[in-house]
Amino acid sequence: MDVNSKAIFYEKKTALEKGDAAVSQQVDEGKDLLSLLLRANINVAEEDRLPEAELVAQLSSLVFAATDTTSNALSRILHLLALNQDVQQKLRAEISEARNGEDLTFDQLMNLPFLDAVCRESLRLFAPVTFVSRETRQDTVMPLSEPIHGKDGNLVHQIVVPKDTTIIVGIRGCNHSKAIWGEDVLEWKPERWLSSLPESVSNAKVPGVYANLMTFLGGGRSCIGFKFSQLEMKVALSVLLDSFKFSLSNKDIVWNLAGVSYPTVGAVSDEPSLPLKVEAIAGKMNEA
Repeated sequence: MDVNSKAIFYEKKTALEKGDAAVSQQVDEGKDLLSLLLRANINVAEEDRLPEAELVAQLSSLVFAATDTTSNALSRILHLLALNQDVQQKLRAEISEARNGEDLTFDQLMNLPFLDAVCRESLRLFAPVTFVSRETRQDTVMPLSEPIHGKDGNLVHQIVVPKDTTIIVGIRGCNHSKAIWGEDVLEWKPERWLSSLPESVSNAKVPGVYANLMTFLGGGRSCIGFKFSQLEMKVALSVLLDSFKFSLSNKDIVWNLAGVSYPTVGAVSDEPSLPLKVEAIAGKMNEA
């Protein structure tokens, strides 16, 4: 990601320094992210300008971050809908009724209850990122949500964590907690979000920024684009499901544990792939 960002940045910077008229005009008038970054940096006082390393880092975050996570989450939802045709049909009916032959507004899209439930349940049960690592910046004492028995048999309520300790945060471990979500925690049930969640969820005080889940983490290092990610998924689903039906192919799909979970055909392949049958819904293609 860093290599690609540097290549994109320095290609445009070099062309700009050589006096490339087209590049100069693009930076002056363009609305692409890199042009906006360069123009904003050029137009401020020298002491306020960001160093090149910071510009490259900003470009990495804006262009490359969340591409795999969002696309893989969307792929997972389409796979789940192919597996659960009744849910797919119910969701399509909600979307089609709301669209009524027109494009959905932002408010209409974000207020579709079953679409939101499908997205929430998929992100709960199948978080694209299953764990992340963090490093403590100072000595700290970590309280436990529930006490555990130490080697001596005594109950331990907190753990001393020295500075520079690597902590592995188990995202799915929290999202799959039976103590929080109940005995059906490993079942994909979008309807659980259509009524009030059990008190065990609200009482758990999960620090995540989204829906009592750790999918997008929490605190100052949580996912900065989690709302945009939801919007991307909902826009894509509202367009696709209104015109197409998705069903399983004859291929065996396996989801692989990695930095970002991804699908392959069979367990031995490492090439991301999710073949599904896609059928146009009668009349919809003519309308489009």
